[in-house]
Amino acid sequence: MDYKKIAEDNKIPLDKTLVVGQTIVVIPDTNTRKYKQITVNGYAFTNIDRVILDDVLPSLTYLSIFRYSTDPDGNLNTINDEELIAIAKGNDVVPIMVITNIGLEDRFDSDLAHAILNNEDAQNRLITNILSVMRLKGYGGLNIDFEYVYPEDKEAYINFLKKAKTELEKNNYLLSVALVPKYSDDQEGLLYEAHDYSQIGEIADYVILMTYEWGYSGGPARAVAPVNLVERVLDYATKKIPNNKMLLGIPNYGYDWTLPYVEGNLARSVGNYEAVDIANYYRQSINYDYEEQSPYFNYYDSDSFEHEVWFEDARSIQAKLELVIKYNIEGVSYWKIDKFFPQNYLILNHLFAIKNH
Repeated sequence: MDYKKIAEDNKIPLDKTLVVGQTIVVIPDTNTRKYKQITVNGYAFTNIDRVILDDVLPSLTYLSIFRYSTDPDGNLNTINDEELIAIAKGNDVVPIMVITNIGLEDRFDSDLAHAILNNEDAQNRLITNILSVMRLKGYGGLNIDFEYVYPEDKEAYINFLKKAKTELEKNNYLLSVALVPKYSDDQEGLLYEAHDYSQIGEIADYVILMTYEWGYSGGPARAVAPVNLVERVLDYATKKIPNNKMLLGIPNYGYDWTLPYVEGNLARSVGNYEAVDIANYYRQSINYDYEEQSPYFNYYDSDSFEHEVWFEDARSIQAKLELVIKYNIEGVSYWKIDKFFPQNYLILNHLFAIKNH
């Protein structure tokens, strides 16, 4: 972008120096052609700040409300989602019900998934309960996010998805399925083995590639969604799943790690705006990893502990969004939209037109 245009848009004389903390507005050229129309999903918790929600909804096709869970018998918990459903519909955004295998300890439970996937009565009860909630509350589709499914339950999971798809389709509901980021058919590990890209891609209306959490709270400091590794997933996924069903997962957060990394010590989740505020507070320069396309910085806190922070900025978001063009896929899905990050939506709407229903 022309620096003279930036100065003009912000009414800043060209001979003046910018200062730390000054806000600069970058206004894209509205004559620039948008590349394509895409589908955009955003996950949200029911306690999301309503001001942030109102700002984000114009950039969404679907709002996936997190989350419902099942017990081993197929019974659902209850959540206060009515207000979000109404707000979504008022903005021409389709509300999506999210069902998970998160158990009583508030984490994904392999045994819980096993109990459901190997009990026909529990599956039927679960699907009946899901449809009842969807009709009662006005959802437009279902997102299934079963993680850490035992490898031996792989085919049972596929059969469950087929059954759910059949019943949803009868009622004109969409089915999307969250997929862990894989590079190959034979990728080992409890997280990966039961997620069959080809079969799930055939069943679902959309798949959401969870292309984030390489840098995660319980691991060492690194980029949350390194573009070079995201591309490895896309190279594989586009060979297995129709491009028009695929939504690329994009993180709307970063992490602040205390160094040195010690297993068991958890990093703190930070918003992208918050990360910049931390760098400003400690007067640290923000670096950029061009291979992973992610910003980061280090600082020492008041107790002299060193920290490392990785997050997203306009550059890293643009690098991810441009993968939608490069691989010609259907769109993107944000985990999650609760943190203020206007640069993302500025770039998103500059590059693409957003599908709505």
